[in-house]
Amino acid sequence: MADDIDSKHHTSGAKQFLAEHDRGDTLPLVPLLALFVSVFITSLTETLPAGVLPAMSEGLDVSESAAGQTIMIYALGTALTTIPLIAATASWSRKVLLLNSILGFAFANTVTAFSSDYLLTMTARFIAGVAAGIAWALLAGYARSLAPKHLEGRAIAFTMAGIPLALALGVPFGTYLGNATGWRAPFYLMSILAVALLVAIAVSVPDRPGRPRDRRRRSMFEAARIPGVDAVLIVTFAVVLGHTILYAYIAPFLESIEMGDDNDLVLLTFGVACLISIVVVGKQIYTRLRTFAFVGAVLIAVAATVLAITTEDALLVYLAAAVWGLGWGGIPTLLQTSAAVAAGSHADEAQAVLTTLWNGAMAAGAVMGGVLLSLNGARALPWWTVALALLCVVIMWAARGDGFRSPAQIHQEGQAHE
Repeated sequence: MADDIDSKHHTSGAKQFLAEHDRGDTLPLVPLLALFVSVFITSLTETLPAGVLPAMSEGLDVSESAAGQTIMIYALGTALTTIPLIAATASWSRKVLLLNSILGFAFANTVTAFSSDYLLTMTARFIAGVAAGIAWALLAGYARSLAPKHLEGRAIAFTMAGIPLALALGVPFGTYLGNATGWRAPFYLMSILAVALLVAIAVSVPDRPGRPRDRRRRSMFEAARIPGVDAVLIVTFAVVLGHTILYAYIAPFLESIEMGDDNDLVLLTFGVACLISIVVVGKQIYTRLRTFAFVGAVLIAVAATVLAITTEDALLVYLAAAVWGLGWGGIPTLLQTSAAVAAGSHADEAQAVLTTLWNGAMAAGAVMGGVLLSLNGARALPWWTVALALLCVVIMWAARGDGFRSPAQIHQEGQAHE
């Protein structure tokens, strides 16, 4: 298997990544829209507890730290099951697998909406995390497979825009709806949306075949050792860990600076900035991937520093939320594209490992944030985000030769190699 990860194979694999589709002029918007909504549901299910944390903790009769573990258990479900499930379902139709994952969301959110028992709620959230692991491992590759090669980055960016939209509109609206009608209402609404999405995917999304099961089992961890992929995976874990430590407990943090009533508006500011970021990244990712990844980590560090030192200055908090969103919004697309480009012909395998690390970092961030909240209070949380974002900056700088290269750069290198 050593030949699978040497530099020659890496170059040819990257060329294969860039040459899978014929050139075209437009994106298939209808099927991509269905994938976009899939990302939206996945991201909103994941993050909604952060917006309704006080009401959710009261409704389940647990502390806010315990309620925050509904984010942890979701991420843990993804981290523990993504690699074995993706390996076990390697030969499945991609469409059938995606439909099953959305069905899992419909079931888990319905149980969450009805449950008054903390253990049952945690079980439902774990199931949602399992469904998320399948979806995340599929969606970027699925979007790429639907687009002409020069628009692959834009197709991934379009699909992944569901993440900032969930943050910009979904979480603030869910927070508002939860405050107005009870925290269960947004979970009911997500279940209804998931059922509608099942129909849309069945009607509009073309199928894609799976791969031989044994090949994926052999190569998934080999893909993680490909030069460039390793750096992307380390950055993924660090940046998501830092983000989650603060984001999962943003409501208690805002309460600690007497801005608890502004929770939904701060999240809206963050989310709108994320939308701006994903639009810019989507247009530039083909040629400037490294630049935007580097800048994104720097902006996260700057925003968290401002939050760490602010003392009840609402304007600074909103400004920091906007900068945070500008840095974070493009991160999912940048990391997934970086991993796919660096992995070449092992792109799907790299995505499965990235998904596992992403959600492992979310689980760890929810746990660490809860412990830090209990021991040191909410004001300590932003400093961890600063430290981990700066670590990412250092790793990206050190990985100049392999990781975070743009698709255009790989394409040019492939032409020169010929």
